[in-house]
Amino acid sequence: MSMGAAWYLRRLSRMGPREVGGRVADTVRRRRWRSSPPGCPDVTAARFTATLPPGAPASVPPDAAKRLLAHADRLMEGHAEFFGVPRADMTDPDWFLDPKTGRRAPEGYAFDVPYRDEEAIGDVKQIWEPSRHQYLTVLAAAYAVSGEERYAERVAAHLRSWWAANAPLRGVHWTSGIELGIRLLSWVWVRRLLDGWPGAAELFERNPVALRQVWHHQRWLAAFPSRGSSANNHVIAEAAGQLAACCAFDWFPSSARWRAEALRTLERQLRGNTFPSGLNRELATEYHGLVLELGLAAVAEAEAADVPVPASVRLVLLRMTDALAAVVDDRLRPPRQGDADDGHGLVLDGEGTDRWGSLLATGDAVFGRLPWWPTVTGTDVHTPLLAALLRPTAPAASRPPSRPAHFADAGLTVLRGPEGIWCRCDGGPHGFLSIAAHAHADALSVEVRHDGVDVLADPGTFCYHGQPAWRRYFRSTLAHNTLEVEGADQSVPGGPFLWTRHARSRVLVADTSGPEVSRWCAEHDGYRGSVHRRSVELTAATRELRVVDELRGPRRAVRLAFHLGPAVTADLTGNRARLGWTRDGVERSATLELPGELTWRAHRGESDPPLGWYSAGFGRKEPATTLVGSGFAGGSAELTTVLGFHG
Repeated sequence: MSMGAAWYLRRLSRMGPREVGGRVADTVRRRRWRSSPPGCPDVTAARFTATLPPGAPASVPPDAAKRLLAHADRLMEGHAEFFGVPRADMTDPDWFLDPKTGRRAPEGYAFDVPYRDEEAIGDVKQIWEPSRHQYLTVLAAAYAVSGEERYAERVAAHLRSWWAANAPLRGVHWTSGIELGIRLLSWVWVRRLLDGWPGAAELFERNPVALRQVWHHQRWLAAFPSRGSSANNHVIAEAAGQLAACCAFDWFPSSARWRAEALRTLERQLRGNTFPSGLNRELATEYHGLVLELGLAAVAEAEAADVPVPASVRLVLLRMTDALAAVVDDRLRPPRQGDADDGHGLVLDGEGTDRWGSLLATGDAVFGRLPWWPTVTGTDVHTPLLAALLRPTAPAASRPPSRPAHFADAGLTVLRGPEGIWCRCDGGPHGFLSIAAHAHADALSVEVRHDGVDVLADPGTFCYHGQPAWRRYFRSTLAHNTLEVEGADQSVPGGPFLWTRHARSRVLVADTSGPEVSRWCAEHDGYRGSVHRRSVELTAATRELRVVDELRGPRRAVRLAFHLGPAVTADLTGNRARLGWTRDGVERSATLELPGELTWRAHRGESDPPLGWYSAGFGRKEPATTLVGSGFAGGSAELTTVLGFHG
């Protein structure tokens, strides 16, 4: 997706003077590095001491090890999948190929690569993802668990191949700090997990090519930090990767200085990126998981190197863990809110391991579970290996005594009913910082599940770069369970990661204290001249969810959308839809009584324009039913929707 002059002007308008000055300095430095790149100092006595405690790999549960080895064996056969695109060339990957479009990224000076332009290079996410080297941490973990040297030898071959193809400052893999930060974290764990392999030292600390790569990654991150309006999850990844590498690969004259700066940045940005309640300020749940993973991994490296970590860092990670435990449904699924790109901070597990259960298990090992936490029944590789490096935290008196349901600072409220009825109500800010990069136009939307099944679903994200029509759709107001007025989004988009006007929401009622009835009410001002107010009431005895929409202001054309999960069928007659789905072999049903003031139609898998889709993960989409009511609203009229669950 190529950016024109208008986009650059809109982007510039969201920056403050300090950020503009920093970006100008970055541009000057990039031009200077083109003709005179920084030189790596000579290193003659590098040693790796950040090893796992004896017996840590043996503590991995057998079923988690089995999943890990099965995944590793598929990788050894050359098979992998990135964002829904299968690859069979992973025995000897082309590091610049996008298999989705068949295009290859150019290999010139990094800062000349137009990585946002899919016509020039392909889908950059497809190119970047294998080069995060998280599939190599899986292979290295397989070696640590099994002792089979074939896994280690494949890791070594791929690292040597990548280093040879990606000289410092050459090509697309040197254009984005988050990629460098996550890659450094992967390299630290690869070296740690290969420690028993005879070739580990020759691959890393005795290898001039590896030393040069590690140094240039760290120098790049020190020179070009994400700043200002871009200081979101990217800056956390940069600081976490830098801190991890400077602790584990403490081999260079600048290591101590870079480590100290990375720790200061991590402490400051973790606080800045996190609400006091513990939820991530981007209000994009997958990025909550990414930041939590990165933070825990960075603290583990610091503690393994005996580097003191400020208490505030652990406190933020503790609050994030408790917040995650609070918002998940009965199947440990968190909200599907905002952008999601399947990004992980550290991957040590095989396919089929539950990410959120793993994070909660790690939180239990480090912070201790609270009595109200949901039970985690699955196993993983990540928890025993990471926890082997982390010191348990002393109990914190400030932790919530009961399960929170309303997060006032984030504007997120969870209503819960019998049989796993779970409803997320959104009355929070429109994303984080001036550009709100990962926000969706979803003010006052609801997301409803029954025993973990999406009934009224958040459709997801699907794509970032390229396919602009799909990017616009999946983050539009129409793509969420809320009210659209006169065909416009509540917040105004200015580009694929930019919003130029943000709807302001406020929660008026959040009463989750009663055992029988829970209530929520909020409003937003995204439609100039009108205020959209929504009330939601969940009654436990009748298993009924009532949603009332009001458009306060003049009478205007509206569309009210309800997106059903992909497992849900719908039989729409007039303004009444009978819903059905199956969970664990048991048939379930519900009735959706829709406002009679609107004319209702069912849409499924439409592409021109897009409507009726569900994206389970980045790069993947499937048809799903969307019910859209069209008509007029305004004045004192109310639009009432009732979702009733049957036995």
